[in-house]
Amino acid sequence: MRVSMRSALSSLGVVFTAYLAVGGMIWTVTPDHPLLMVGAIGLYLVTVWLCIFWNPVTAPLPVWLVVLSLVTAVIVPNVTWFAAGTDARLQAYATWGLGGISALMAILVVRRRVWAAWFGVAIIVVTGSFWIGIVNALSLGAVGAVVWVGIAQLVTGLMARAARDTAELTELQRSSSEWLASQSGRRRERRVTVQRAIALAGPVLTRVIETGGVLDDEERAQARLAEGRLRDELRGRRLLDDDVRVQLEAVRRRGTEVTMLDEGGLDGVDEDQLTVIRGELAKALSDARSERVFIRTSQHESIAVTVVGRSRSEDDPDGEDVVDLWHEIRWPAVREPEAVEGAAEAQDRVGVED
Repeated sequence: MRVSMRSALSSLGVVFTAYLAVGGMIWTVTPDHPLLMVGAIGLYLVTVWLCIFWNPVTAPLPVWLVVLSLVTAVIVPNVTWFAAGTDARLQAYATWGLGGISALMAILVVRRRVWAAWFGVAIIVVTGSFWIGIVNALSLGAVGAVVWVGIAQLVTGLMARAARDTAELTELQRSSSEWLASQSGRRRERRVTVQRAIALAGPVLTRVIETGGVLDDEERAQARLAEGRLRDELRGRRLLDDDVRVQLEAVRRRGTEVTMLDEGGLDGVDEDQLTVIRGELAKALSDARSERVFIRTSQHESIAVTVVGRSRSEDDPDGEDVVDLWHEIRWPAVREPEAVEGAAEAQDRVGVED
């Protein structure tokens, strides 16, 4: 059974702190107050093991546990030196608290309570200086406390930075993969478009080259139809299916000028919705009798495609165009909105199309 890194480090922390606590139980001379000594060791073990096993690991220790750790840093050394007695304060079982509290402060650093850990180090330095003198305190563990906490802070900082770098690298790799995939898709789409363009315009261009540009009426009509098909494929490919292509061909054969433009309004639309939209577009084109027809995708929340037909007015001496076809194809999955209000709004939209 595989052991996680956290379990291994927690077990190591338990074993090491227990080893330090056992040092306080190996008495060469019976302490003046043995029960106090045992009580201090018990408080230390409870506190340090709570800090090791408290969840979640990624979050800082709660404030109450930090306060308990600092209280332990005050109580354990003082009680240990008091319990050991005046003549035994420099014995190993009387100074174990310096190492024990140092380990506890290092754990606080790992659990993201750095300033509390350094405050705990200051506590044991001051406490040790009071009981055994500054020189003895430094030589018997206070310097080690500074080193342990400093190394713990350095290592955790490096690990956090490594984790951030790894996350950034992962994000860059993901972005790079997405970019490569999109470029591959675009290249494939361009190849398909070029192949379709060659299929549409190739025969006409070949005929133009063969005749030196001298075409009869039928060939010119075929050239205009090929040009229209090519523009449709380049400007509005997502609007096209076989039925729409047939109706576009029929509309153009009736002499209508057709302009189709997809400006991204159908990006992300699923195939079922596109099928419905294309079917309604084919029906709208089958009834079109205008001189010019404009087909354009929409960014409106409920309108997918707008079909506008314009013809020259016979009653207007200036020959201004009038709108004789207005058809809005709504999103299949969206509830039918209210009807378009007023002819003025319609004229504004037509002006944009023009």
